[in-house]
Amino acid sequence: MSVPDPYGTAIQDARAGHGDPLARSIPTHVTLLPPTEVPAEALPKIEEHLAAVAAAHRPFRMLLSGSGTFRPVSPVVFVRLEEGARECRLLEADVRSGPLARELAFPYHPHVTVAHGLPEDVLDQAYEQARDFRASFPVPGFGLSRFDEDEVWRPWRSYSFG
Repeated sequence: MSVPDPYGTAIQDARAGHGDPLARSIPTHVTLLPPTEVPAEALPKIEEHLAAVAAAHRPFRMLLSGSGTFRPVSPVVFVRLEEGARECRLLEADVRSGPLARELAFPYHPHVTVAHGLPEDVLDQAYEQARDFRASFPVPGFGLSRFDEDEVWRPWRSYSFG
């Protein structure tokens, strides 16, 4: 789910400011399904599945507030979901079913990444800087993104709730 501007740009700018090489190739978002390679012929069934998932859910409010980290398990600093995490968990379970059923490497934890795979001191700085971040906005649906040949993630389809 996309984080709208001006919040999405602010987080992306912070990520770039920390030297994260992926900052400009990944739009600011809350992941519902990790990157999943699918054959082109499966796309119609997947799009039908995602439309049905969206239709079964209702818009909700998201509040991003404060920082968190997955360290030492994973070198990630993120902004926490103060509100909307429950809705994201329900959506994730529905999205990751049917034609998109798969096992996860880690339990699902909705978040917005602000630094990833950087030196410890930079991750510490990102954590401190994100502590005061706060944004509230409506979530009317979610999107499907694709990874293009230039190694940039781009929105591809949008799905509105209910």
